[in-house]
Amino acid sequence: MSGFDVLTRGDVLDAALQARDYLVSCGVPGALAAKDPRLWGRRAVDHGRLGWLDLPFASRGLLNQVGGLVSEARYSGLDHIVLIGVGAEGLAAQAITEAHAPALTGSGGGPDHAAGGLTVLDGGDTAALAFAMERLDRTLVVLASKAGVSLEGDAYRRIFAEAFRERGLSDREIASRFLVITDHGSPLHDFARQCGYRIGLTDPYLPGHYGALSAYGLVPAVLAGADAERLLDEAASLVPSLAKDEDNPGLLLGAVIGGCAQQGPGGLARDKVLLREPGGPGALSAWISQLLAVGTGKRGRGVVAFEPPGGRGDFPDVHGVSINPRSAAQDDSDTSVWAPLGAQFLLWEYATAVAGWLLGVNPFEAGSTVVQEAEDDAATLLRTADTGSLTAERPVYVEDGIEVHADFPWPPGAELRTVLGGLVASVPSDGYLSVMTYLSGDFSGQYLAPSLARASGRPVAYGPGPGYPHATGPVHKDGPGNGAFLIITGDPAPGDALAAHPVPGRPYSLAQLRLARALGELRALRERRLPVIRLHLRDPIEGAGKLTEAVRAVAGARRP
Repeated sequence: MSGFDVLTRGDVLDAALQARDYLVSCGVPGALAAKDPRLWGRRAVDHGRLGWLDLPFASRGLLNQVGGLVSEARYSGLDHIVLIGVGAEGLAAQAITEAHAPALTGSGGGPDHAAGGLTVLDGGDTAALAFAMERLDRTLVVLASKAGVSLEGDAYRRIFAEAFRERGLSDREIASRFLVITDHGSPLHDFARQCGYRIGLTDPYLPGHYGALSAYGLVPAVLAGADAERLLDEAASLVPSLAKDEDNPGLLLGAVIGGCAQQGPGGLARDKVLLREPGGPGALSAWISQLLAVGTGKRGRGVVAFEPPGGRGDFPDVHGVSINPRSAAQDDSDTSVWAPLGAQFLLWEYATAVAGWLLGVNPFEAGSTVVQEAEDDAATLLRTADTGSLTAERPVYVEDGIEVHADFPWPPGAELRTVLGGLVASVPSDGYLSVMTYLSGDFSGQYLAPSLARASGRPVAYGPGPGYPHATGPVHKDGPGNGAFLIITGDPAPGDALAAHPVPGRPYSLAQLRLARALGELRALRERRLPVIRLHLRDPIEGAGKLTEAVRAVAGARRP
């Protein structure tokens, strides 16, 4: 696909055209093309925060620099790339690898790809780590972060370093197996330099959620075999259109997202987006979700993105967006977006900037501390991990090995279906439900989302922790504040030795790290007085089945 287009229809069209005309009358397209930061106030945005507009051309020099590293890695037999990155850093690279080198995308539990590929580790599933450890002799580890070393980054770095050492590698050889991508002058920059790791530096002014076409997205994907030059060509082909008042797909898409998110004549704001991809939800949808969450989730406003399993129903405040639908005639979404991946990245970044302007928020400002607060809380819990349990909180109820943790009085005679029914009933009429799973294996909120959507009559977002809440946390905590949350944790599955294995040099295991992350997220949501319960599966395999049955029963009981 070489072209790009945005087609909208129905009620969305009226709101989009009105918003687009307003954007043009205010000179927004021209100001963005000129990278004029005064769009968001005289002192609100540094000029460098708009550097993402230059990346389709500026990143070509980066590819020349990476070429030597790719040749060296292949010569050394390193064709499997492990990317340690929570949030935007991992999602962009994964989307590029899926689209440009589909045969090279590795995952925990997936087939052994002879050509190597990319495995993303974000602290959730130990199966992905097991997949990577089986390919240790051909693995190059990429640690990507704009700031310091995250809890997951520290844990995985230690695990791989010890594994390399057990294979007989010297300290110098171990250092050569690590590549760090970070901002110039960041804490991680200093740390990597002390360790003797290879270092790739990026622009510290570039917002992290706008870095898909920077080293964060490109370098891991190129090392895994993706064609990043074609990706940049795709993005560059869109650039001339973004300076126009007419025939500007980025402007129209931003008008759709931002215009619909504003309250209409009936007082209804369509501030929720249902993303559809032809092959089902992928890394691109996840990347778009975090971009919208971080870019618009501020000061009580924001756009929440969903995927089809959680969007089944007639929700008047949700509008559907299809990404590269196979046929316009058969596409029933409100808006369709056609573009190759490189152009998709730039298109959605531009649209998010425009939507933020319409909503009166600065999409480039430094994010609030909501994400860091949850990680800091988890780190505090882990400091005492060797002295016993991470939490003294006792379950208010246990049914079939499923612990219910809630901060409200438990009524006599209640059962698991009661608390689930109470949770779905707590979702506001203009709100949503979010399911966050902190488990290993294949079970995810995707399996619960359709039933929960039927039971609550509202859309359901879902994703694995800590990656999903890290990527989308701003819109949940700083946004409209109309979400309800289900957090699912569990003991390690039988035979999951990696989860129970202590992190080298730390007083905790990966399972304890995952639980601490869930508890940190739980506390952050409770502090904001958002409805939230935690269910802990003592046996994650049997518990997942029991939980699924209970959710279906709630949906059946509440069905009109």
